[in-house]
Amino acid sequence: MNEHPTAWEPPAGAFWNGAWRNASTALAVHDPENGTLVGQVSDCSPADVDAAVEAVTLATLDPDGWPLWQRRTALNQAARLLADRAALFVHLISREGCKPVRDAEQEVRRATETVRLSAEQGDRLEGRTLPFGNTPRGANRIGWYTREPIGVVGAITPFNDPLNLVAHKVAPALIGGNGVVLKPAEQTPLTALAFLEVLLEAGIPADRIAVLPGRGATVGAALVGHTLVDMVSFTGGWASGNAVARTAGAKKTLMELGGNGTVIVLSDADVPRAAAAIVDGAFANAGQNCLSVQRVFVARNRAQELVDLVVDRTEDLVVGSKTDPRTDVGPLVDEAGAERVESWVDEAVEAGATLLIGGKRDGAFFWPTVLTDVPAGSRVLTDEIFGPVVSIESFEDVNTAVREANRSDYGLQAGVFTHDLDSALAVARALRVGAVMVNDTCDYRIDAMPFGGGKRSGVGREGVPYAVDAMTEPKIIAIHTSA
Repeated sequence: MNEHPTAWEPPAGAFWNGAWRNASTALAVHDPENGTLVGQVSDCSPADVDAAVEAVTLATLDPDGWPLWQRRTALNQAARLLADRAALFVHLISREGCKPVRDAEQEVRRATETVRLSAEQGDRLEGRTLPFGNTPRGANRIGWYTREPIGVVGAITPFNDPLNLVAHKVAPALIGGNGVVLKPAEQTPLTALAFLEVLLEAGIPADRIAVLPGRGATVGAALVGHTLVDMVSFTGGWASGNAVARTAGAKKTLMELGGNGTVIVLSDADVPRAAAAIVDGAFANAGQNCLSVQRVFVARNRAQELVDLVVDRTEDLVVGSKTDPRTDVGPLVDEAGAERVESWVDEAVEAGATLLIGGKRDGAFFWPTVLTDVPAGSRVLTDEIFGPVVSIESFEDVNTAVREANRSDYGLQAGVFTHDLDSALAVARALRVGAVMVNDTCDYRIDAMPFGGGKRSGVGREGVPYAVDAMTEPKIIAIHTSA
């Protein structure tokens, strides 16, 4: 554990072509809780992106330049260093971002596991033999395929998980033998630069990776549209994902674009268990999570019980400073985000929704909010709110709840609470989402599972093994023998 967790600043504001560098302009990083200056990084330019991509491309041209065993060794060492420096990363995540220290500690543990899991993926790159014997056209032929690096991965990450989501893009790309150019969220670049320092110390070749802080409209657009970038891995909102797709053109993309998390509570469910999970899933990280619980459908004969428990548990949450270990809910990433959440809630209440608790804003803080009787079409129901707000609706027929859930433009994950396995599986089959959690909320994943959804929720699947597959391509070698 680092004995001086606050005693770190990046050697320079960016990194490319094997060296720490400062761009011509700077980007200030502020604590969203109180607006104080946390640090300063580079505000990179399209010219910086061009230089970085060209350097990383050159490093990837030698197919034997970085053997698999060296990649595995380096990433295992990076996982160890990350664990050793947990206190530093907890401090950075919480200070420049919006997570209370308890949540930041959990993110560091997950990121360590993400890097370790990535190191273990070497076997996925071996490929397999091809079935030439299954066709007469395969006579006198033998062959196989391997999984080869795709080339240069352009990675763009959000603010809400500034370490683990960086690890989810960078580590699978590196074990696959690729080069990576990373643009971290402009609100949380220090965590990414500290992670880069860990990777370099662990033995990742300095010319294989670049980190360019900056703004999405400049650095992000230049990276996505660069002709030498072979793949774009992006996590963010749906509108930004559309812009990425337009700018990227005909190249491979892997995009996670958010959700509108749904939980369905059936009449036979363990309601206290469901209520506890809903409160945790709706309000952790102030709801700034693509898996956050946003809509709850509950059987009418259990609705009042669930609502009362959710409100009681919400009332017990501590809203306060990120630095206080007792804090459950910290600020949103900026005051503008809190104002947007406030306006959506006010809009719903003015249209007839019942505000049971919350609805209060103070600067970037927005208090955990529970709504009922929300009119159809309200933005708190239809759009991803990315804030600490949950709406609870009752149903007579579970098929109605499923239909309402499926009407959403998003399809990331959902949860269902019931003791009846047949009912659970029927609901799971009917929901149009990427994953259904039984007796848990939509706010659950492990870093090794395929992660993603349909509709507006994204393109492709992340999760370490599946990202490695996406970031490599099969290469076939077939031999025509003489006998």
